Amino acid sequence: MNTAPIIAPVYAGLLGLMLVVLSWRIMRMRAKLEVMAGDGGEKNLNVAVRIQGNFIEYVPMALLLILITEAEGYPAAAIHALCLSLIAARLCHVHGMMQKGAAGKGRRFGAMLTFIVIVVASLMSMCTFGGWIRM
Repeated sequence: MNTAPIIAPVYAGLLGLMLVVLSWRIMRMRAKLEVMAGDGGEKNLNVAVRIQGNFIEYVPMALLLILITEAEGYPAAAIHALCLSLIAARLCHVHGMMQKGAAGKGRRFGAMLTFIVIVVASLMSMCTFGGWIRM
């Protein structure tokens, strides 16, 4: 039974707000450092840009896959687990990137958890009621 997603959109909204916070941080740094393009050789600005860039690179696909799994009728608990894992992953990644040297455990854990969410949601999307099982 296909249904309109009602859980994932709430988490998508939270992740959207997180993106705005990350973007606002870059805008403030650019204004303070008077760097309007690139990173101007400023390490902290470079890290902030990469944090935002990494978020933009992975979160949309993860959310799309989660929305698909919810629309396919997976249990609410599974959708909440994927969404909460994605938010935790992104928070850990941001925290780890902000640590000295940007090589903190949080960064690695956040990246791995993001990949796990994407892989699990991908497999769920492919093996659902309307996917490969019917093929």
